[in-house]
Amino acid sequence: MNKELRKAIVDMIVKAGEGHIPSSFSIIDIISVLYDRHLKFNPKKTDWDERDYFVLSKGHGCAALNVVLQRHGFISQNDIDNCGKFNAILSGHPDRTKVPGVEASTGSLGHGFPYSVGIALGQKIFKKTNKVYVLIGDGESHEGSVWESVLVAQNMKLDNLCCIVDYNGSAAQILPHPDIAAQWTAFGWTVTVIDGHSSDDINRAFEAFKNNRSGKPFVIIARTVKGKGVSFLETHGPWHHKIPNEMEYKAIMEELEYV
Repeated sequence: MNKELRKAIVDMIVKAGEGHIPSSFSIIDIISVLYDRHLKFNPKKTDWDERDYFVLSKGHGCAALNVVLQRHGFISQNDIDNCGKFNAILSGHPDRTKVPGVEASTGSLGHGFPYSVGIALGQKIFKKTNKVYVLIGDGESHEGSVWESVLVAQNMKLDNLCCIVDYNGSAAQILPHPDIAAQWTAFGWTVTVIDGHSSDDINRAFEAFKNNRSGKPFVIIARTVKGKGVSFLETHGPWHHKIPNEMEYKAIMEELEYV
């Protein structure tokens, strides 16, 4: 687990007075490994033709993306510190018109995934080798637009597309997935299931995708824990969009070993 980035997420959200800490903790290990080891990018030239694409379809978890973008030089610490303020570039959801490195403005669940299928199809049409990564939530994957796009990706043989499902159990509260891996397999995708907080598992899954020559799109079912890293945040209860008070902030920092 990356405790340094978790602290940065909490500090940013507390200063902004808005954000989703548990949802961001759920995906931070995945996004950090992707940017640290696998994604091709140039923070000084965000429209670089040879870049890989990452779309955070689960837009409300963008605090995780923000701190990784800052680590890699897309945005500044000042941008992080001013998140949520008037005229700031960072807010509760990613905005591609304002934030360098953000490929899609997301937040309305079910939109970022079909957008990514379109990017992947475009790369195929122009015979380019760029990879496309998209991260969705397990609850989000109930959206009809997701499954329509899953079929399109399979039919068009988009083996340059990798979908990561943040399988943190959010959907189980109302409409659980009885066997989510079997669902994706039935739709013709190459499926791998991993521990979404293990850097070794995450790394191996991305390597397998980059070596994918099956003609099938690739999906990583990442078993995660919402709020992973702080015991009292690991819940689907009141912490979904709650901002810590002074005592709660101290307790979070103690569990992250920053006090």
